[in-house]
Amino acid sequence: MILVTGATGFVGTALCTDLATRGIAFRPVSRLAKPGFHAIGEIHAGTDWSEALIGVETVVHLAARVHVMDEKAVDPLAAFRAANVEATVNLARQAAASGARRFVFVSSIKVNGEATTPGRPFTAEDRPDPLDPYGVSKWEAEQALFALGRETGMEIVAIRPPLVYGPGVKANFASLMRLARRGLPLPLAAVANRRSLVFVGNLTDFIILCTHEQRAANRTFLVSDDDDQSISQLLRGISNAMGRKAWLLPVPPRLLAIAASVLGKGQAAQRLLGSLQLDIGETRRITGWTPPFSTAEGLARTVDAFLQQDVRST
Repeated sequence: MILVTGATGFVGTALCTDLATRGIAFRPVSRLAKPGFHAIGEIHAGTDWSEALIGVETVVHLAARVHVMDEKAVDPLAAFRAANVEATVNLARQAAASGARRFVFVSSIKVNGEATTPGRPFTAEDRPDPLDPYGVSKWEAEQALFALGRETGMEIVAIRPPLVYGPGVKANFASLMRLARRGLPLPLAAVANRRSLVFVGNLTDFIILCTHEQRAANRTFLVSDDDDQSISQLLRGISNAMGRKAWLLPVPPRLLAIAASVLGKGQAAQRLLGSLQLDIGETRRITGWTPPFSTAEGLARTVDAFLQQDVRST
């Protein structure tokens, strides 16, 4: 039996669908009562997981306080630590005590840092360099989990994905799809950055592999589609999936960065113009895993769901 926390979220929903399709027994957890889900209430350092953990051999922990653009907490780091470190360790310690053999923790590439330089993608062996409270909390959770694993013998697997996209994706990726649908000219043809992405179907496939693959035990993995894209390539791919042609103008990236800085959008420009690449060579070598979906397939499925939702909402 696999316990899935965060089962109602974007990745959690996709993971539960994937598990059900494969006929793998799992118990999805939600904070509130919902048909087919185990209601756990608020997840914090004092949450009682005893009933949820009955018969569970593996925990996949997706529930987290996620990176937010408009932070409201007075002390963001304390808020992230409470949700992502203290609550995670509480669950893991109870899982180990109940006899669970493995704990799969979905972390974030933000543990490695916010950007990469050309030709130097992040690897799992790099020295962590988290730069925001979310990334710091994920790194601290990883360390605490591996320490607990050494203490209890429960196997730990940490997975650090980059931006995840797929049917139902929101935030920045949904904004890109809306821009592509509008067909307006965008000044991004000259941007030659490289960013790693992971289609949600690829991520769930790798998570499931990590629930049972012995070679994955007590390791940290980076995961992606292994097909890095520039922002211009990504927009062309999205537009192509929509049956459109992207209208991109060749404006020097430096000018775009300056304009964004003047407008107070420097961080947004970094995400749009900067590079963040992952080297998943070790992931492939150790586990034998290959992404089952190409980026083109992932974009097609993502765009199709986006367009269908758009039709239903009109």
